[in-house]
Amino acid sequence: MSDRDALPKLGVNNKGPRGELPFYGRRKGRPLRPQMQKYYDELLPQISVPRDLETLEGLFPHNPKDIYLEIGFGGGEHLAAIAGAAPECGFIGAEPFMNGVASLLRHIDEDGISNIRIWPDDVRLILDFLPEACLAGAYIMFPDPWPKKRHAGRRILQASMRDRLARLIRPGGSLRMASDHPIAKTWLLAEAMADDRFEWCASSAKDWQNRPEGWPETRYMAKGVDEGRASSWFDFKRL
Repeated sequence: MSDRDALPKLGVNNKGPRGELPFYGRRKGRPLRPQMQKYYDELLPQISVPRDLETLEGLFPHNPKDIYLEIGFGGGEHLAAIAGAAPECGFIGAEPFMNGVASLLRHIDEDGISNIRIWPDDVRLILDFLPEACLAGAYIMFPDPWPKKRHAGRRILQASMRDRLARLIRPGGSLRMASDHPIAKTWLLAEAMADDRFEWCASSAKDWQNRPEGWPETRYMAKGVDEGRASSWFDFKRL
């Protein structure tokens, strides 16, 4: 498949404030099993972030004080774990990959999680609609590294993304990132450190070399350990 074949054109209902955006990832993998398709068809409409969103009030049934965003939640294990551990908070997960969305929906149903709302599309299409300083924190966990130099512009943490996150994360809030790819680790750390609106919280090497307490382990993380991929954990504070 060529790069062009992997770039589905965003539809009319997917336009953000800047119109159509180039998209470089996958939106769909293998056909969903019947139960997973049922989750997608029946549960997703109940907990999707509305496309005409103007305020976060009423998005969650318990009106949480703290709301967090995970950008690209993959199969949803990490998001389900942190949401399940903090039922008093609200969590928004953005993921355009249909199969990953269905996986998170399964976790939500099986674990009885009620404090997650899903944006099943490119996260950039919603960020400019969210209110200023509305987030207590954001997560970017093991993003696609796009290791080739010519693809550097596709990496998630660009200057435009930092601007959006700096607007949305309230002072004292967190930006937490992790990767097990050397290029992605270098990029994430350098981009975040280049922004004086964020402060790296590490005081020693162990703070970024070891998985911090409270960060749940997923099957992907465990597989990386088994295959000899060392993860790095970056915890930044919004100033």
